[in-house]
Amino acid sequence: MSHHSPQPVSIEKIAVPHPLDPLTGEEIAAARAVLQAAGLMTETTRVPMLLPDEATKDELAAWRPGSPIDRRVDVTLLDIATGVATEVIVSLTRGEVVSRMRVPNDAPPYGQPQYLFEEYERAEAIAKASPEWRAAMTRRGLAEHVDLAFCSPLAPGYTGRADEVGRRVIRSLTFLKYDERDSPWAHPVEGLIVHIDLTTNSVIRVEDSGDVAVPAGHGNYYPEVQGDARTSLKPIEITQPEGPSFTVSGSLVEWEGWSMRVGFNAREGLVLHDVSFGGRSVLSRASVPEMVVPYGDTAPGRFWISYFDAGEYLLGKNANHLELGCDCLGVIRYLDGYVADDHGHPVRIPNVICMHEEDDGILWKHTDLSGRADVRRSRRFVVSYFSTIGNYDYGFYWYFSLDGSIEVVAKATGIVFAGAGEPGVPQPHATELAPGVFAPVHQHLFCARLDVAIDGDDNRLVEVDAQRVPMGPDNPFGNAFTWKETVLPTELAARREADTSVARVWEIQSTSRTNHVGRPTAYHLVPQPTALLMADPASSVAARATFATKHLWATRHEPGQIWPAGRYPNAHQGGSGLPEYSAGDRSIDGEDMVLWHTFGLTHFPRPEDWPIMPVDRAGFSFRPYGFLDQNPAMDVPPSSQAHSAASGDGCCGGGAACTCGH
Repeated sequence: MSHHSPQPVSIEKIAVPHPLDPLTGEEIAAARAVLQAAGLMTETTRVPMLLPDEATKDELAAWRPGSPIDRRVDVTLLDIATGVATEVIVSLTRGEVVSRMRVPNDAPPYGQPQYLFEEYERAEAIAKASPEWRAAMTRRGLAEHVDLAFCSPLAPGYTGRADEVGRRVIRSLTFLKYDERDSPWAHPVEGLIVHIDLTTNSVIRVEDSGDVAVPAGHGNYYPEVQGDARTSLKPIEITQPEGPSFTVSGSLVEWEGWSMRVGFNAREGLVLHDVSFGGRSVLSRASVPEMVVPYGDTAPGRFWISYFDAGEYLLGKNANHLELGCDCLGVIRYLDGYVADDHGHPVRIPNVICMHEEDDGILWKHTDLSGRADVRRSRRFVVSYFSTIGNYDYGFYWYFSLDGSIEVVAKATGIVFAGAGEPGVPQPHATELAPGVFAPVHQHLFCARLDVAIDGDDNRLVEVDAQRVPMGPDNPFGNAFTWKETVLPTELAARREADTSVARVWEIQSTSRTNHVGRPTAYHLVPQPTALLMADPASSVAARATFATKHLWATRHEPGQIWPAGRYPNAHQGGSGLPEYSAGDRSIDGEDMVLWHTFGLTHFPRPEDWPIMPVDRAGFSFRPYGFLDQNPAMDVPPSSQAHSAASGDGCCGGGAACTCGH
């Protein structure tokens, strides 16, 4: 997990120019001061999650620049001595606790609050102090390695075991390190599992099965181990001599017709508000608020693994401090982020959000009958951040293009999670990456939440499929095909799966505005091929990650309905989040609507993924479809680097020999 140091901040002045600005360090400190004054911060109180309690749409509609608005903070408190959790809303504007409610997490289906950073260290200490664990290490001939062993703390899933229900449980798997810098993920101690109660700080049980040898080969990736870097690559320099084309004022970012508020919080990480193009609304709010990583291995140390990296670990709290030239290239503008540590103190994550422009190939091109070639190069505006959750690293990229389209890409990299096995002996649920190192099959399934606002909140959802026309009187030559539009009017009707065989897209239409040919202005959500949850529908993970059983969900907008798998997926029995949100089957036709889109990766690990996995990508696009009356990028100028090898009079209209843009 990522760890950042608490930052000293002053709470003397809190100036917030806009209601949608992310929380500042001063505001987090002020929220803690209110909790302290209310007697809610004791010696055993911890803060698993602290988020902005965002202004409602009604509050935003009534707000005017310069006028006051109630800034609130949503805090989950955990008493580590008793396991009792409490949800508190703090008004920073009034300096008081607005509400408080005990979380009923002592029995299913209720879940546990998110993990604390201190619990990772505590879990390892509990595991290593266990006589049963030490006996298992000794039995395996590993007693000399106990000091450097790494006991990885892992969310337990939900198994229904009687000795775990209602307890704050974490599981620990053991990995060896042969020196301080050694990568532990290469040396799994197969079949050794410690089940821990974090409230009583005790071991529930230790499982010790199998006697598979610990793989000895290293998985280190440092240059001094891998060898000298290649020298054949020549430098690529990205320069913008006149600076970038975007502007930043507080959280407001504007670029080539795009306008948005860029925010950040401890759970979702990057959040976008008020996204518009050409002065017209497209999205009220957009984020990737959840992801699940279910494993397909039946081994005792892995069958229960189904991590919710946002809901259990907090993507934003584990976000990276980005480095120029490494994470982002070009003329960069960074934004800092602020989260709360385990004690509620503000923590600054420097450079947590990266914003830049990048070349994106050909935007449009045509060569006419006389040989004149007109070409325009595309560029896109990129907003991104990275989060590290244990062995995996995830980048989330939002690309905004000159043609009014949006692309969302999740990039997975880092170190694949591995177990041990007999070298050369095939396993049905894992592939051998290195001698004796087996990586289980698994998935990375993300859920994007798009609070759509296509020319306003009154939107309609339509499924559009390509459709064959049978050969006959209406299609005498058999070549014809058309499309079929199906309105999805309610929440249950909008539970849909993608279908690449008919080029399925989902069209979000305005119900009050039309374009110049009389059609509703609209955007298309264009899915990429993504396998849905592979686990059996009757499985525990299917109940907990029901969002991942459909590519599309749509719900009527309701304040507070943010989390696809519920507020507390940790150890939750299931049924929370989207199944609850949509159970009422409310009308979404012409209403304020939220789309939820599942996308992701089904990973059959390969030797090329070791010792660090090259980036794998998954995503989707959100493209205008009749939102505009013509190509909005017709006025893009030719590239400043354009040239004509023959005439020297410029490209993009400069003659038959023009070579720019190729």
